[in-house]
Amino acid sequence: MFYEWNSEKNDKLKKEREIGFEQVVKAITSSNSIKVEKNPNKKYFNQFIYIIKINNYCYLIPFVKDNNVAFLKTIIPSRKATKKYISKFIN
Repeated sequence: MFYEWNSEKNDKLKKEREIGFEQVVKAITSSNSIKVEKNPNKKYFNQFIYIIKINNYCYLIPFVKDNNVAFLKTIIPSRKATKKYISKFIN
């Protein structure tokens, strides 16, 4: 699988959330991807969501898949996913 993203969006995410798509790809390829699911929002019927773990916190990464390329849309920190997938193993 190849990963692509908008470089301006990546710069904005690094500045605002202190995380970039490079870290996301590293997490996905190093088995820190917890789950991949279809985006539940019908408005984004063609998207999937990676749920990944970075530094004991979960992030949701919406993406569009086209053949062997995943175009990463954004990085969303998720307290709910962290509680669901990680907190039970830490405490």
